Amino acid sequence: MAAALEAAQGDITREAVDAIVNAANSGLARGGGVCGAIFSAAGPELDGACAELGGCPTGDAKATPGFRLPARWIIHAVGPVWHGGDSAEPELLASAYRRSLAVADEIGARSVAFPAISTGIYGYPLDAATAIAVRTCRDAETDVDLIRFVCFDDKTLRTYQLALGK
Repeated sequence: MAAALEAAQGDITREAVDAIVNAANSGLARGGGVCGAIFSAAGPELDGACAELGGCPTGDAKATPGFRLPARWIIHAVGPVWHGGDSAEPELLASAYRRSLAVADEIGARSVAFPAISTGIYGYPLDAATAIAVRTCRDAETDVDLIRFVCFDDKTLRTYQLALGK
């Protein structure tokens, strides 16, 4: 059975799901935006756990414990930086979502909350990124039962609701 997909506005660090996804950088280092918020909320143990993973290539994902978060796990997904769309950005973004769900399956997560990967400082256009996120998650073969797209603001929420047909 396919996972249920929903969009909600809120703070991903407060999501009571099995795993939240961090829009990570390839060094898995503390960053800005959603990444910085997750590192702050999870606590200082996250820095060491990420350092032990030794980075992550663009389009891939790796998991750490959630530490002080309500979520048991953090899946660190590395989306692409937008360079105009001709540098395999759509394929890499879809891969980041697919790999996140594969990692969720590996750790036994049944509910996963995603941010809008690559749409912040990485500059990926919101409409295009949302379409890829929804299509990729809809088509994924996964044991995850619930995929929640957690939107930072009204515009992002509306974009996801449109893509989900709500």
